[in-house]
Amino acid sequence: MKRRIKIYLLLLISFVLTACNTEGEEEMVDQKEENLVVEEPINAEELPEYLINGDFDRIYGQASEEFQENVTIEQFKELGSSFNEGVEYFELVSKVPVQGLIEYQWMNDKEDKGIRSYFSEDLTIEGLLFLPITSYPETDEQYTENTYQMPVNEEWFTFWGGTNELVNYHYAVESQRYAYDLVITQGDSSFDGNPAVNESYYAFGKEVIAPNHGVVVSVENNIEDNTPTVDTNTEQPLGNHVIIEHENNEYSIIAHFQKDSVKVNVGDEVSAGDVLGLAGNSGNSSEPHIHFHVADGPDWKTATSIRIKFENGWDPVRGDFVTGF
Repeated sequence: MKRRIKIYLLLLISFVLTACNTEGEEEMVDQKEENLVVEEPINAEELPEYLINGDFDRIYGQASEEFQENVTIEQFKELGSSFNEGVEYFELVSKVPVQGLIEYQWMNDKEDKGIRSYFSEDLTIEGLLFLPITSYPETDEQYTENTYQMPVNEEWFTFWGGTNELVNYHYAVESQRYAYDLVITQGDSSFDGNPAVNESYYAFGKEVIAPNHGVVVSVENNIEDNTPTVDTNTEQPLGNHVIIEHENNEYSIIAHFQKDSVKVNVGDEVSAGDVLGLAGNSGNSSEPHIHFHVADGPDWKTATSIRIKFENGWDPVRGDFVTGF
């Protein structure tokens, strides 16, 4: 259903040529190409300019060895040239530190193409994604009737959230279009220690809060937490979760609780700010985090996600820090 990008494994290159499904689509070619060397690396902010100018050799020469082992210069030129068609310029939309790398994202003048790149400290290009952007302006303007707060009681980081696929992994899927994935970070990382241990992650075990008053209509509490970086549970995507019915036929879906940590039962009335359980890593989750969205029905697979109206007028997107109660 939703997953964190495993940056610590390093993205190589992924060209998404059609609309993404919930698992994403990748086109990878395993063919080694001799490294090209450039004396002066281009600055990360200049990447789109070099792309539009067709200076593919310069970009490719700055890519990591793993990148070049998977994509030849000829393939890169062909895909880059095709992606450039009809583009006048790209505008930077976000710059976010992620697991020791810096992620830069740009959108083109027509807002139908995006670039996501990952640069190391020495300006090596560790990952590059060319992404067609779909938009749903009608539903983007339709907000929940109720007003909500984020289901947290301290500062969290918005890993996915917003109204395009660059900033929100969920956006292409109607049932999760306006969902948020939240983690806790310190510095540039969401963990300290062994990345294969849940307890290494700052989010693991943190309280998850009811975002508004309502009645609990669905609970799962017995699913094992995944081993981060090793496995996910695609058979039970929500993992341990709580679904709350609110006024105006709106339902909060909050997922990936730690096993046996959920404190509420079906039929319980909850108030905004009540503790529901603890953040975990169950379900289709690659590291401890909270998934939160509001829908027009209790069946998250068939219901339609609704853009959330937040109490303080916030409209958080990927890269923003948020608080709740």
